[in-house]
Amino acid sequence: MPLKTIRLELARHPDHPEGSNRHGYELQAPLQADGHLDEAAWHSLHRTVQMPVRRFWSGDEDRSGELVHTRHGWAFSYAPGEDDDEAVFRLDRHLFRPGEYITVTEPTGAAHTFRVVSVH
Repeated sequence: MPLKTIRLELARHPDHPEGSNRHGYELQAPLQADGHLDEAAWHSLHRTVQMPVRRFWSGDEDRSGELVHTRHGWAFSYAPGEDDDEAVFRLDRHLFRPGEYITVTEPTGAAHTFRVVSVH
């Protein structure tokens, strides 16, 4: 199953009332035809195929990591262990279609909403 490349950009936020295309994520993941994460494909592929995530944030260096599933749910992880994981709220229930929204929680507990802008 080919992986889809998904781009998420910061949605409306107090610091960015119109959202921001300079703050977000690009990730690769297997998707079902309807746009949901294909968990079965992820579980069968994740040991042999990396599901990369790139965090881009204006003013900070890009961070490279991967999509992981932990005992706490789905997350973007940048190093072994869970200390730096950014939890993705109900990732398995969200649709990856342009215009849909996804919430990512930083390790500090700050939650940000992102808009799906493209799926290729």
